[in-house]
Amino acid sequence: MNDVEAVFNYARISDRIATSGQPGSDEFKIIAAAGFTSVVNLAMHDSEGAIREEGHLVTQSGMSYFHIPVPFDVPTATHLRYFIQLMDMLEGEKVWVHCAMNYRVSAFMFCYLKRVKGYAEEEARSPIFDFWQPDAVWQQFMRMSSDEIGL
Repeated sequence: MNDVEAVFNYARISDRIATSGQPGSDEFKIIAAAGFTSVVNLAMHDSEGAIREEGHLVTQSGMSYFHIPVPFDVPTATHLRYFIQLMDMLEGEKVWVHCAMNYRVSAFMFCYLKRVKGYAEEEARSPIFDFWQPDAVWQQFMRMSSDEIGL
């Protein structure tokens, strides 16, 4: 199947941003063929399903690769600030953002869309939240103010 929507826990955020859980090795070519120019990975190097040579696979597919490893149990304002700065740098590009399950990414995108892009809370909400309920750590993370993030 040559469809980005088949990537694990895929969610389309906008015309230029899509998110997912860990893509398979063969799916990076599909992502590139769909016009994506950059891949941002928020998973740890030892997350379930992590691909050791992911950066190589992504760049061999003609895309740029960025990795911000975020421990699932300890996301920080610094991680979020780096992510926001990266997304601002990639403004106008077609960007694929993933982690292991699309849980971390959904929380990060929520904060980015709400705090930086000015989306209403419901608009910033990923469809992933329909089946993933953020625990207390992630709820607190998603409530961080712009000052706490350092914006």
